[in-house]
Amino acid sequence: MLDRETLRRIRRIQIRTRVILESGIGGAYHAVFKGRGMEFAEVREYTPGDEIRTIDWNVTARMGAPFVKKFVEERDLTLLLLVDVSGSQDFGSRYLLKRDYAAELAAVLAFSAVANHDRVGAVLFSDRIEGYVPPGAGHQHALRIVRDLLAKEPRGRGTDLTGALQFAQRVLRRRGIVAVISDFQASGYERALGALRRRHDVVALHLQDPREKEVVPAGLVAFTDPETGERLVADSGRPEVRRALSDHGFERARQVFKKTRVDALTLSTAESYEGPLRGFFKARERRR
Repeated sequence: MLDRETLRRIRRIQIRTRVILESGIGGAYHAVFKGRGMEFAEVREYTPGDEIRTIDWNVTARMGAPFVKKFVEERDLTLLLLVDVSGSQDFGSRYLLKRDYAAELAAVLAFSAVANHDRVGAVLFSDRIEGYVPPGAGHQHALRIVRDLLAKEPRGRGTDLTGALQFAQRVLRRRGIVAVISDFQASGYERALGALRRRHDVVALHLQDPREKEVVPAGLVAFTDPETGERLVADSGRPEVRRALSDHGFERARQVFKKTRVDALTLSTAESYEGPLRGFFKARERRR
């Protein structure tokens, strides 16, 4: 039984994602993630402006008037969301925690998929697999993914990104789309990411919070690692200390994306994901 606060958050995400989809994200998703090809649907009478090469000459000869073949996109696509729910996702210095930001982002992608008649599934991971929703179709199925993201309390605090990528490789047997939503505060995942990229269409949605990227000079400050619980007191007034504290593997992640040829989008919790996500889709479509 979901508590009232979780139900309220689910309803808020439903309303927000509906507005975002109506603004064009759903169409951008459709354009950038293409189906397997085109399949024949029917024939219809020729109208001025139709491609000559689509004329069905056999039907035209029988009917005594030109008819053209009509094709529709054969999608049959599966989107698998890999969503990081580790301890570092519970951090947020502005409007949303990274975990809530990730949930909204996953919801937009899930509802975009079902609106385009694709199947969608989700893997929630920390230092273990926290939950798995097998790919399915329909609005209610997407809503179940959103509910699990908001309601499930992870047992682990660390991040095993390699394990999550390998799990995705096992459960997604046919070629599909894998969207990894994480802050990528992990190491040693390059080989698993590259292997997944060779078999599937992989995109990385790299979450950041402004306070992780830039530590303000405030003298002696006590820091707690959200994944290990380790406490550290550091002098944030020293530039070299601020640089060290700001290194959360962001540059390492960028290098991994470049080496494995994974398309990546960096998103800040201080800004809306709507504009950057739409721009990412459009840029990806142009490259293809």
